[in-house]
Amino acid sequence: MNLKENQSQLSAIARQGSGSACRSLFGGFVKWILGKEGNGSDSLAVQLVDEEHWNDLVIIIAVVSSRQKETSSTTGMRESVETSLLLQHRAKEVVPKRIVQMEEAIQNHDFSSFAQLTCADSNQFHAVCLDTSPPIFYMNDTSHRIISYVERWNRSVGSPQVAYTFDAGPNAVLIARNRKIATELLQRLLFFFPPNSETDLNSYVLGDKSILRDAGIDGMKDIEALPLPPEINNISAQKYSGDVNYFICTRPGGGPVLLSDDSKALLNPKSGLPKEA
Repeated sequence: MNLKENQSQLSAIARQGSGSACRSLFGGFVKWILGKEGNGSDSLAVQLVDEEHWNDLVIIIAVVSSRQKETSSTTGMRESVETSLLLQHRAKEVVPKRIVQMEEAIQNHDFSSFAQLTCADSNQFHAVCLDTSPPIFYMNDTSHRIISYVERWNRSVGSPQVAYTFDAGPNAVLIARNRKIATELLQRLLFFFPPNSETDLNSYVLGDKSILRDAGIDGMKDIEALPLPPEINNISAQKYSGDVNYFICTRPGGGPVLLSDDSKALLNPKSGLPKEA
């Protein structure tokens, strides 16, 4: 569109769509500044570091449900602001300190602090949802099981190997400290949440499929042969086939780029509307 505004200025426009949109104008790690103006003009996103700053990190997303949420993010936040005392305490006392701590952890590649802050903040966000009237339930039993498995693994090792975070929904974003840990994480996830027998593995694990190869998994027989994770004491650990729709393997990425090849765009360059499938 040949706009002259910089990315931070454009983020104020994107913010009217969603907080996620305003942060997504940059790659890497991004901070959304609260701002002080009543009209929100200084509530902008800024990039802390680019996507190459901490390129050891690997992300695996467990898509637990792709269905529409019963309570939208916007509606839920409005109700929490109006009714949750915990949200008021969180905004005043907790978040400002955590933002400083998180920036330090990112700058210093301090995964232990990063993971502790990420998990704690996600859990408190969902505590605010429960503290809202009427309460909001974004996570489900599968979400809770994933948290339990990650916490048990981290405790057994003595330091965080994986961080988890959930936004306004049941889907888990799992951040592994390096590729080796990501491989072990994928093995654990496929042990507990194997695909249905009729599901094609290529449609069950999306994105960077090389992690599948690193994990020694080429088909259903390999998944069935996965051993019980050592931190699990119950020999007959239950498996939950079908409880996860699919997994996405990825890493911190860059921001939006201008495509020179129109065939790769999702929008029709003439109409601006989504292309037909």
